[in-house]
Amino acid sequence: MNLEGIRSTYVHQAIAARISRISRYYDELIPHLPVPHDSGELLRMIECPGKPGVTALDAGPAPDRRRAVLINGTFNHSLDIQKILEDLHPKLGREDRVIAVAYNPYLRFLYALGNALGLRKGELPFTFLRVVDMEGLAQLSGYELVSHSLCGYSPFHLGGLGWLINRVMPFLPVLRWLAFGCVLVLRPRMGRKERPGLTVVIPARNELGNIEAAVERMPDLGCPLEVIFVEGHSSDGTWEEIERVRQSYGQRMLIRSARQTGKGKADAVRLGFSMATMPLLTILDADLTMPPEMLGRFYEAYVQGSGDFINGSRLLYPMEGEAMRPLNHLGNVFFARSLSYVLGIRLGDSLCGTKLLARHDYERMRAWRRDFGDFDPFGDFELLFPAAVLELGVVNVPIRYAARTYGSTNISRFRHGFELLRMTIIGFFRIRCR
Repeated sequence: MNLEGIRSTYVHQAIAARISRISRYYDELIPHLPVPHDSGELLRMIECPGKPGVTALDAGPAPDRRRAVLINGTFNHSLDIQKILEDLHPKLGREDRVIAVAYNPYLRFLYALGNALGLRKGELPFTFLRVVDMEGLAQLSGYELVSHSLCGYSPFHLGGLGWLINRVMPFLPVLRWLAFGCVLVLRPRMGRKERPGLTVVIPARNELGNIEAAVERMPDLGCPLEVIFVEGHSSDGTWEEIERVRQSYGQRMLIRSARQTGKGKADAVRLGFSMATMPLLTILDADLTMPPEMLGRFYEAYVQGSGDFINGSRLLYPMEGEAMRPLNHLGNVFFARSLSYVLGIRLGDSLCGTKLLARHDYERMRAWRRDFGDFDPFGDFELLFPAAVLELGVVNVPIRYAARTYGSTNISRFRHGFELLRMTIIGFFRIRCR
C-alpha cells in the first residue's frame, strides 16, 4: 500500500524493523506481486543478504537457499487471496516463509482523507484482512499462519516520541489495534517423502546407570540414526560406561562420544550438535525421564510437516511417581505461559529437554545467537528464542514424564529458577519489546 503523505518512511521503518528480525537470517528476500503504486521503499529498508527481484520465484523451490517472500499490501487489493497463495505454494520450499504486510481496515478513513488532500496517491484498499480471515485462508491454501504482529502506530518522528509510541502501543488493550500495519508470517505446510537421518545428542553427567538403557530403548525410526553421548565431568564412571556401550552396540547404530571441556547442558548440546552428521537433530536427556521410545513422535511430526521445531511437553499427562515435585511443576507452568507471551508462540512446556529441528535451521540459530549474545546455561531458551524469531513453526508433542531410575537431578530449583526468570525478562525486553 502507498502510504505517501502520512510519512510513509517512518511507518515503513517500524514495519521493516519487524520483518528484518526474520529476514536478516535468510539468504534472499523476494517481492511477490507488488501493487502498481508500491514504490519499493519498504523492500529497500528491510535487511537481507540478497534481494534478487520478482522473477526469482519463477525457477521454483531452491533447496540450497532460505528465502523470504514479501507480499506488501497486495492482499488489501485482491479479490482472491486464496488463489494468490495457492499459485505461490508450488514455487516454495519447506524452509521458505511468506511475509505479508496487511494494512489496517479501521484506518480506511485516513487513506481516503490523504487522497482527498492530495497527500497520498494510489487506489484505496478495498479488501481488509482480519487475523481470523488469514488463519482460514492459510489453512485452505496449504499454509500455517505462524505469527502476526501489529506495528507502525505513529506516522511522525515527533522528536523521538514517535519511537516511544511505536514501542508502547502494542501492549495497550484496544489501542493496540490502531496500528497502520500487520506483519503476517506464513509457513508452507510440506511433508517429506524421504526419511532424513537423525542425530540424537545425549548429554550425560553422573548417569552411569542409564547409558545402556538409552541405547537399548532407542526406537527404529526407519532412517539413518546417529547417537552422540556428551559426557560432562562425571564422578561415577559414566565416561567408561559410554565407551563400553559404544563398543558393544556399535554394530546396531552409529554411536559417537565426546567429553566436555566446558560446563553445563547448553555447552554439551552445542558440542554434540557440532559433531552431528545427520540432517535432523534432537536431544535426549540421559536421565530418560523423556522415554526414548517417544522419539518417533517427534520425528514423524517433523517429517509429516506439522512443524519445523518439535518441542516436547510434559505438562499434559499425569507424571509418573515423583518425576516432578509440585513446586517444580508450578514453575514449569509459569515459564511455559510466560515464554508463550514473550515469544508470541504457544508453548506447552518451555523446559522439556527434548526438541527436534533441522541442522540447517540450527545453523541459523547460531547466527542469531552471535547477534543476541550467550545468555542461557541450560540450552532450552537459546533454542526456543530463535525458533520463535525465525518463525520456524513450533509444534508441541505431549509426553508422559517418567520417574528417574538412577541418579539424582542436577537442577537447583531456586537458583536455576531465578536464572530462568532472568532469561525470561531478557526475552521480554530484547524480543517482545523490539
